[in-house]
Amino acid sequence: MNRANNRAARWMMAALLAAASPLPAAETAPDPLADPLQTTAPAATADAGKQARGVLRAVDQATLSSELNARIVEMPFREGQAFQKGDLLVRFDCAVYQAQLAASQAAMRAAQQELSQNRQLADLKSIGRNAVALAEAKVAQAAAESQVYQIQTSHCKVIAPFAGQVVTRKAQVSEFIGQGMPLLEIVDNRHLEIHLLVPSRWLAQLKPGQKFTFTPDETGTPLAAEVLRPGARIDESSQTLGLTGKVVGNADGLLSGMSGSAQFAVAP
Repeated sequence: MNRANNRAARWMMAALLAAASPLPAAETAPDPLADPLQTTAPAATADAGKQARGVLRAVDQATLSSELNARIVEMPFREGQAFQKGDLLVRFDCAVYQAQLAASQAAMRAAQQELSQNRQLADLKSIGRNAVALAEAKVAQAAAESQVYQIQTSHCKVIAPFAGQVVTRKAQVSEFIGQGMPLLEIVDNRHLEIHLLVPSRWLAQLKPGQKFTFTPDETGTPLAAEVLRPGARIDESSQTLGLTGKVVGNADGLLSGMSGSAQFAVAP
């Protein structure tokens, strides 16, 4: 009986000591009266809230396609080479189209001559007005056909729409290319924009001209940047918004397609 009483006494003493001991720091319950907005977050979490991933994209980039069914006879620029606006990029063999243009121009001159003669005869009352109207229609038809061939021959040369570099040659010299088939992919790396994906809850705070830094993964050098415009639609599945910015200052050495992280000074 005494042994049982002793065990009970020891158990009660241990329970009282445990209740009096303070909780470890990691297990201390939060103060229910504390302001959650004033709680200090870990540094890593705060930094993550200010960051967004993005990619550099060229303002001017294009895939040039053929507007003729013809054989390529010249492509002076290869991958990576630079060109200026107005330079010849592709030239086709257009002997057939040029012959068709010459034939249509000859037909138009014949139609104009016939119209002139019919008008003189109509003044002399030798023919009726219907003959004159028919001659006028032939002239209009010949002019339209000539214009079609002029447009076709103007496509015998592909001229650079802007200064840039060749990304990929999708066709080669001596190949016969059909209408609509791709020829060259070109890009101008002098004018780049930063395309970001940011949380949609930032929308109310994002303003054009807002400053941030963008660090490309390929260079590791932070670049000064600013917001140009927010996107027009929020992705409902990821709750993200497209954001477009631009590099402020020198952008030498940057290439379209570089990806990196944007860091905002103050988390929106």
